[in-house]
Amino acid sequence: MVLTVIGKKNSRKLLQGIKEKFVEITEGSTKILVLDKSISDKVPPKKPVFFNPAAKLNRDFSILAYSAFWNDFDKPKIFLDGLAGVGARSLRVANEIKDVEKVVINDVNSDALDVAQRSARLNNISNFEISENETCRFFSLFSQKDSRGSVVDIDPFGSPTKYFDCSIRATMHGGLLSVTATDMQVLHGLAKNACKRKYYGVPIKTEYSNEIAIRLILGCLYAVSGRLGIQIIPQFVQTHMHYYRIFVKVLTKKDQNQNLGYISHCFECGNRMVEKKSSNCCDKCNGELNSAGPLWIGQLFDKKFVNSMLNEIPKFIVDKKCVGILEKSVSEAEMPATYYTLDKIASKIKGAPIKMKNAIKILQDAGYLASPTSLNPTGFRTNCTIDEVVKLFEN
Repeated sequence: MVLTVIGKKNSRKLLQGIKEKFVEITEGSTKILVLDKSISDKVPPKKPVFFNPAAKLNRDFSILAYSAFWNDFDKPKIFLDGLAGVGARSLRVANEIKDVEKVVINDVNSDALDVAQRSARLNNISNFEISENETCRFFSLFSQKDSRGSVVDIDPFGSPTKYFDCSIRATMHGGLLSVTATDMQVLHGLAKNACKRKYYGVPIKTEYSNEIAIRLILGCLYAVSGRLGIQIIPQFVQTHMHYYRIFVKVLTKKDQNQNLGYISHCFECGNRMVEKKSSNCCDKCNGELNSAGPLWIGQLFDKKFVNSMLNEIPKFIVDKKCVGILEKSVSEAEMPATYYTLDKIASKIKGAPIKMKNAIKILQDAGYLASPTSLNPTGFRTNCTIDEVVKLFEN
């Protein structure tokens, strides 16, 4: 087994000085050493090392996305994890995706890296390298031609935006960059100034606030990549509990499309407009519009890529939720931005919410496009306007 240490040398015995109890768990088909309290406590402790069992679904989707991506990839299959913690995601990549050539994990917490080394030995993992560096310093070591990662991951506490520049530079042309954000309050409008400072845009609170949050993350990444002469193409997005997760393809060429704009929402009638410039007046009821943005207004899903993720499921041990979420993602991949919810429409027609399959059928029978959305269990996308949706559901 190759266990190379990059950066600070650490000759201490593994886990020396840590008195807490560690347990061995299995996630996917990978053995991982974690603090006993990470499993037993309602809120996993951040110190001395952090592991979040609730993020298993996040890691399941990562395995499916990376495996699908590398299936048709003819360049070195190198995975860079900038904020690895105890290395749960990286260990699974190294152990479960058989043709990965090199996995490099980084963290500033040397105790977490010690735990990751022990877990690597439990799984007899080879080509697993350790780095103890500040995240951007780590990515700078892999920012030159022929040294970049083909898949790069950043999974921080809070906002990922301070790592956008360095992580893009560490991703090779045609590579995949995956990003997690957990600063929900900022992205949902409880701290608009902080959101504007971190993401260059502001949110509004609507029934589809999570989609606005994802688009703000992508909008910021788009702005940073544009400054570097880089193009990003979203492949898949996902949300669960306390986090948002995006996967984008990185190309070393300028984006010729203008995918930055605004989502303007009318709180009087529920109409929404997706445009390059923000609007002030609703074209349905003449009410005042509130605008979110600037943010990403292009597609969130690549249909071919999501289908390839679905095809990877039989190879791995992942949560059964993955199938349903990916199937919805395929159906909505080419649908318009923003979604409606059955509850919100029901309140407008002053009736009980109808079943999703019935709602989709009503819209399709009327000649409109319609599909459920993976972002909300009661949400659906359609090219039908809000006033027409209400009329159809009233009948």
